[in-house]
Amino acid sequence: MHLHEYQAKAVLRKYGINAPIGYVVSSVEEAEKLVDQHQLSCGVVKIQVHAGGRGNAGGVKIAKDRTALIEAVKALIGMRMVNRQTGPEGVVAQKVLIEPLADIAKEYYLGCIIDRHIGHAVLIASPCGGVDIEETAQSDPDKILMLPIKYEQGLKPFQLTALCKFMGWNHEVAIQGKQLAQALAKAFLSTDATLIEINPLVQTTGGELIALDAKMGIDDNALFRQPALAELNDPTQIDANEAQAKKYDLAYVSLDGTVGCMVNGAGLAMATMDLISHYGGRPSNFLDVGGSATKEKVAEGFKIILKDPKVTAILVNIFGG
Repeated sequence: MHLHEYQAKAVLRKYGINAPIGYVVSSVEEAEKLVDQHQLSCGVVKIQVHAGGRGNAGGVKIAKDRTALIEAVKALIGMRMVNRQTGPEGVVAQKVLIEPLADIAKEYYLGCIIDRHIGHAVLIASPCGGVDIEETAQSDPDKILMLPIKYEQGLKPFQLTALCKFMGWNHEVAIQGKQLAQALAKAFLSTDATLIEINPLVQTTGGELIALDAKMGIDDNALFRQPALAELNDPTQIDANEAQAKKYDLAYVSLDGTVGCMVNGAGLAMATMDLISHYGGRPSNFLDVGGSATKEKVAEGFKIILKDPKVTAILVNIFGG
């Protein structure tokens, strides 16, 4: 489950991470009242969608006066953002976040993920912020530092020292950086997160480290023990068929092909999709009905597949007896 930026920042603030406090609005009227109430004269306006690349897609606007703020809100609410992360249908921005402008001196990257190769959570850091970290890892891997996080200990002192040296943090900034990194690791482990990304983490001209943007994903299988986070789910950002599939405990992912797939078992489902592609077809979906599927679940699976107008055929591959 993904969180919006404003939600992710609220979570990070609970763990002591310095993140801007902004205002979320879902209409121009709300924005006008907010701007007048708080006498806002400038700021940055950002669409709130479950996808990255908002800046490149025109979903982030800087406003230098009240009129520009309102015009930015008008332009961004209801905007449909389309890029490689959203797919061809895109996602619609129902809300925007208004935040104060930051006086930026330097940008960094700091994040946590699960590294399945080593079987650990890891902290990823780079002195190059505001860019695609995957592209940086490919083009300039020396600019990436990865530190394993022990679940029972978090980051160790020698790791924090290595982080500060790698990032070029000294004196007061180094103290902030160590506290921030440890807090980020704690937040990651405590919330059952699959991803927390601060990009960019900025250093202001006054030497303050601020999480200027944040992305956060929570393990769906752990939501039963994260009820407060589960309530933050935004169904408007989820494919309608995928949302329907979740109600019936079906693992469904919409794709852009024409051959529908219904399979029991994730591995068999992926192999079936590969087989379709190998013979020149394109799967329209991934659908794992599970090993103990009932007739109701199977029927619902067919209904979901047939809702896709692109589907011209359905391949059913069930291993059973």
